Amino acid sequence: MITVLLVDDEAIDLEWMRRRVTGSPLPLQVVGTASSGFEALRLMEDERIDVILSDIRMPIMSGTEFARKAKERNPHVQVVFISGHEDFQYAKEAIQMNASGYLLKPVKDQELHEMLETVYTQVESERKRHSIVTEALSLVNRELMLKWLADATEEHEREHIAPFLNSLLQYGAAAAVIEIDDVEWKIPEQERRSQVRSISSFIEQFVGDHDGGTVLVSHDQRIVILSPISDDRFNAMLEELVGEVRQSFPVTITAGAGSSARDTEELRESYRQAQAALSAKWLLGKNRLIKDVSGTAREDKLENNVEENVEEMLNAILDYDLVAIDDRLLKLFDKNENVSQKQYAYDLIIRVTSKLHADLLQQNENLYELLKWDAQKAAVLFQFETIDDILSWLRRRFFELSELLYVKRQKQKRKLFDNIMAFVDERLEQKITLKEVAAFFDFTPNYLSTLFKEETGTLFSDWLNERRMDRVRELLADPCLKVYEIAERVGYKNIIYFNRQFKQFTGMTPGEYRKKHKI
Repeated sequence: MITVLLVDDEAIDLEWMRRRVTGSPLPLQVVGTASSGFEALRLMEDERIDVILSDIRMPIMSGTEFARKAKERNPHVQVVFISGHEDFQYAKEAIQMNASGYLLKPVKDQELHEMLETVYTQVESERKRHSIVTEALSLVNRELMLKWLADATEEHEREHIAPFLNSLLQYGAAAAVIEIDDVEWKIPEQERRSQVRSISSFIEQFVGDHDGGTVLVSHDQRIVILSPISDDRFNAMLEELVGEVRQSFPVTITAGAGSSARDTEELRESYRQAQAALSAKWLLGKNRLIKDVSGTAREDKLENNVEENVEEMLNAILDYDLVAIDDRLLKLFDKNENVSQKQYAYDLIIRVTSKLHADLLQQNENLYELLKWDAQKAAVLFQFETIDDILSWLRRRFFELSELLYVKRQKQKRKLFDNIMAFVDERLEQKITLKEVAAFFDFTPNYLSTLFKEETGTLFSDWLNERRMDRVRELLADPCLKVYEIAERVGYKNIIYFNRQFKQFTGMTPGEYRKKHKI
């Protein structure tokens, strides 16, 4: 069945055309009518059109302008212009547009019938030729076509695919390269081959249903599409294909598309562009169509400030500052500046983790032991397909490292303070000072004072007085001990000063304390 679209801004003329075409004995189907070029172009987005019958003189968008846009969408569409004006300029424009025919209003039934027969024959001939070429290609080793795209064929090999290339490039063609995402770690090994075959078959069927071109499956499980349809339709088809695969399979696909080509060298260039676009999945993300990567690729060098950034990230890890860790990671792996190539990112990962490990060793910590990060676990980094995957993995690991170190330090600090308190408690009846305690635990007095303030919220001297007063109350509970004896035992030689200190701390003198508690 040949599909026909009718376009005319005059409702009466449009209805006349519809009746005549539907009444034709030829297998023609009017799939739409439009009163403007804009409306007709919208219809072409939803329907595959073989023949267009259009008034050449329409307001806003002329028939020739509409036809030009229509051929951009479908280079194979046959266009017949109809005009009520015997104007050579219109006929000239129709010739320049490579129109299939030109009819003058009022159109006679016989003239219309003869024109429809002509375009019907042209469409059928084109369909047969395309079918023959496609069949011929199936007899040729598909690997040969892929070799040609990679510029790796001999002269005698190119002769076998020349008919296909000539047919493909008659109205222009473009290449796309599709990669199935995350196959290695999302599909079990025993199911991998069959799942890849299913996805490849699905893509072939989808492209065939959309008359989207020829599909070639390469040995590296990438899928190549060579399409003669316009860039807009090609990109729309690829975006729809990405969505269909996402809904139908447990994995997604990413497609890289090249620009339209008119000759063999341009087609090779389109294929290279598609490969380059697909390689940008590393930066731009998967499960999408990638078209223009101009300016994305650049020669990258490890920056001199990497070590400075790693040191700042280590400080953030030690401070348990997750926001700062994330900021450092994003700066190190800046997608706009640094990591347009996987190898650069891998070199950077090795450099970052090695420096972190070396710096932590100086603090008697081991990065790999803390994270139980053996070679097998680290190898997952090299299976990820995008920089976002790697960043997500590293972010989780460094957050985990920061939390582990924080918990470990808290336990160590608690144990340290327990030891300090036990040491002080044993010496409360002696004259003990901050300097003596710091020296015993191999700290400077200032450092120990700072630790105390951070841990308890009080100064060491205040805490020591509080501990002494706790001991005084314990001793006052023994009625056999005199107050001056207690004062001497806890290091006070001046009984008056002792009484003042005790009253300042408890609100009463030692004697009043004993009376209150009936000691």
